[in-house]
Amino acid sequence: MTWLRGLRARLVITFVLVGGLSAVGAAGLTYYKAQNNLLGGVQDRLLKDFRNRVLLLSRDVALPAGDEELALLAEDLEVGDREVYVVRDGAIPSDARITAELRASVLRRPELAWQRVVRDGVPYLVGGSRVMLRAGGTPSGITVYLVESLAQAAADEAAVLRAAQAAALPVVLLAVLAGLLAARGVLRPVADLDRAARRLGEGRLETRLPVRGGDELARLAGRFNETAAALERSVGELREMEARSRRFVADVSHELRTPLAAATAVTDVLEAGADRLDADAGTAARLITAEVARLTKLVDDLMEISRFDAGAAVLNLNDVDVGAAVAACLRSRGWSSGVTTDLPPDIRVPLDPRRLDVIVANLVGNALRHGAPPVTVRVRATGQAVAIEVADHGPGLPADVLPHVFERFYKADAARARSEGSGLGLAIARENALLHKGDLTVAPGPGAVFTLTLPRNHPAGEPPVRTSPSGNYP
Repeated sequence: MTWLRGLRARLVITFVLVGGLSAVGAAGLTYYKAQNNLLGGVQDRLLKDFRNRVLLLSRDVALPAGDEELALLAEDLEVGDREVYVVRDGAIPSDARITAELRASVLRRPELAWQRVVRDGVPYLVGGSRVMLRAGGTPSGITVYLVESLAQAAADEAAVLRAAQAAALPVVLLAVLAGLLAARGVLRPVADLDRAARRLGEGRLETRLPVRGGDELARLAGRFNETAAALERSVGELREMEARSRRFVADVSHELRTPLAAATAVTDVLEAGADRLDADAGTAARLITAEVARLTKLVDDLMEISRFDAGAAVLNLNDVDVGAAVAACLRSRGWSSGVTTDLPPDIRVPLDPRRLDVIVANLVGNALRHGAPPVTVRVRATGQAVAIEVADHGPGLPADVLPHVFERFYKADAARARSEGSGLGLAIARENALLHKGDLTVAPGPGAVFTLTLPRNHPAGEPPVRTSPSGNYP
């Protein structure tokens, strides 16, 4: 029933309700007027005629009147289908349509009393009056009763009601048609606005709406166009600023590589001779060496990030034995003895060995530095993907940190403004995973559990890929 919540349905329902209520109101008013004019008019006319005839004909009745005179008076009062009963006061007429309630009302008051009675579905007007003497309004002892059918008046009234009811249906249909036309007129610009907003949300900032007329919807379209134009300008400025920022980082990083290379050569000499220097000079030499190494790593990371941002990162795919590649990464860094591994052989995946090495080295290095033993690395394969899981048994990551661990320059401990890492390692690792059309996720352990997922078949037509002729990883 969700369609009932739509604007079209609500407009049609509103028009139908308004039209239906108007039709019902008009039919009710028509019926009320018809009832008053038809049935009420017939009733008043009959009662008035009966009262006048009783006054006129009762003057010739001799008192005390016998049965024959009463019968003659009744005969004179009968007109058409009217039935008249003339009895002495207190006598009960033979017609059951003359109720005890009416007889009691007639005997209590001098004027004509009446009521409507329905017998076998036919309405009747039943009235009665005591005949009064001309002198002083003294009762004559005679009572006259009238019984007249109102079937024709009721039939006319019912016909008017049926006509009013029949007229209500076209009104409702017209209301539905008017509602659909109004909904179409209102919903067309609303639908255009919905499509334009969706295109705008997809990044097509050149989207504009045609402005027709001068009503509220036209003003809304104009406002939308103004907002879209302002957004396009703002986003253009932001994109330009971002591009300049990326170029600046890339240029600075590139320019720093040459002096850093020279500084690294100098620090290598200083580190080699640090033991021959006095204590303070040796400490300073080692500090300079560490800081230059840290700066070199930061510049390398910034260069790598700038390649991802510029879309210049490429894959050099090899058919790699994942377990052997992970083992080689640990062995080259001297971590084999400090890490527990579960590396099944012959799980081969098309991937870039260098980028896999960067990911695994970053995850295992973080586990060794910030976690607690045992640090474990497991490789698991399914039909569609390979998962590399790196887990430690340290304090783990707080729940509020988990959503941010892959953000650039984010550090779980904000107080560690200076540390060995730049805060870019996990960001680069995840970018490398995404470049392979895989993913890198983190979950609480005990400790922290990072899972790298890689597809076993690299999708075709993806980012720039260069395939190496080499088939194996050492």
